[in-house]
Amino acid sequence: MTRVLTGLWQIADMERDGRAVDPVATAQAMQPYVDAGLTTFDMADHYGSAEIVAGTYRARGGADGVQCLTKWVPEPGPVDAHDVARALDRACTRLQTPGLDLLQFHAWTFTDPRWLDALWHLEAARDAGRIRALGVTNFDTAHLRIALASGIQLVSNQISGSLLDRRFTQRLAPFAAAHGVQLLCYGTVLGGFLSERWLGAPEPDWEHLTTWSQMKYGRFIRTAGGWAPFQRLLSAADAVARKHGVSIPLVASRWVLEQPGVGAVIIGARLGQSAHVDDTVRLFSFQLDAEDHARLAEAQALLAPIPGDCGDEYRTPPFLTASGDLSHHLSQFPSPFETRAGTNGRTLALSGTVWEPMAGYSRAVRKGNQISVSGTTATHGSRAIGGADPAAQTHFCIDKIAGALQSLGGRLEDVVRTRVFVSDRAHWEPVARAHGERFGHIMPANTLVEARLIGDEYLVEIEADAIVDD
Repeated sequence: MTRVLTGLWQIADMERDGRAVDPVATAQAMQPYVDAGLTTFDMADHYGSAEIVAGTYRARGGADGVQCLTKWVPEPGPVDAHDVARALDRACTRLQTPGLDLLQFHAWTFTDPRWLDALWHLEAARDAGRIRALGVTNFDTAHLRIALASGIQLVSNQISGSLLDRRFTQRLAPFAAAHGVQLLCYGTVLGGFLSERWLGAPEPDWEHLTTWSQMKYGRFIRTAGGWAPFQRLLSAADAVARKHGVSIPLVASRWVLEQPGVGAVIIGARLGQSAHVDDTVRLFSFQLDAEDHARLAEAQALLAPIPGDCGDEYRTPPFLTASGDLSHHLSQFPSPFETRAGTNGRTLALSGTVWEPMAGYSRAVRKGNQISVSGTTATHGSRAIGGADPAAQTHFCIDKIAGALQSLGGRLEDVVRTRVFVSDRAHWEPVARAHGERFGHIMPANTLVEARLIGDEYLVEIEADAIVDD
């Protein structure tokens, strides 16, 4: 694949309000990109008719030398092999191909462990030849770690990355590079905001922007400090662009492309409406030098950091989406665990393992505004999760605790005490650091001790108590 992917997200925006693009005419607009050597196109099951357009192009003789990367973005909840087969059948039919070049999976929540079921079924499909390679999208470092440590073979992670959104450079890029996972960065030009058009322009009316991209990345700009520091970033990028005789979007994309761990950048296209092919191919005509990086870094230092890790904008407030929430993406979040009434006014959360009825316990119990979560190991069904990675196991344990709390009307922020048991004191630091990543903003009371755990595969066990505020 090429190091610049042509993103087809804009097709969904072009089809807003019931409009539909002509698949044949729109497919013809892909040809100039291919002729220029930009042969890789990125799309998804929810990017309007993007897959149909790409399939039309392939069927009309454009299959040779063209790579079509797509995504599967199911709603949260149970996933079985039939769900995966239907998703792959739909994508292959739309793309008019017997197998997919790269299938990228997105999980809306990690508190429901069934996201792992989807990846295991996708791995089976890859092994059967329906998928040539498997990737993910919007995975943070912790959950990329869980997947890899659990033996899932991933080649890529598609995430937001730009001069303004540098989250990927902190933990994710070093971890991904160390494990052979390429980062595919979208949002490199912030929906067009990183361009000459907005240099020196007055602050836009944020409530009346014209495209979904602008609506989304307008939220990033405001979160990073607002229009004034963004203008200073634009001015710095403009100075670098004039030095090299290129455009601001190219400088912005080049900066991302030069970051360690980045395999490719994704530049969106409104096929049939506007094309920037000649400008895009110039991305490989220059490199940023130390002076350029220093100039950009000086302007970046005036920006507020985008909070959290990559993908958090889809899972935790503030939701940096076009609408500012998930209303245009999801209908609901089902409970991760079954709940039922217990005795004496209690509500029980049950994970359905054979151990619960045998040993007489629940995954978690709520009475009044208090929730107690049982000792939790990195287990999902009959599988041990996280392999020999104590940090991966810790993150998965905390996900299960969060899922139990969610099932009973609580959340991780309600936790007031955790008790952590490690099987080997040599693992205390990676376990403690993972606990710190997830609870650092909550700061519950905590105890960490070395203890023999039931099951040699388990490196850590965690229990938690929470008080849900009215």
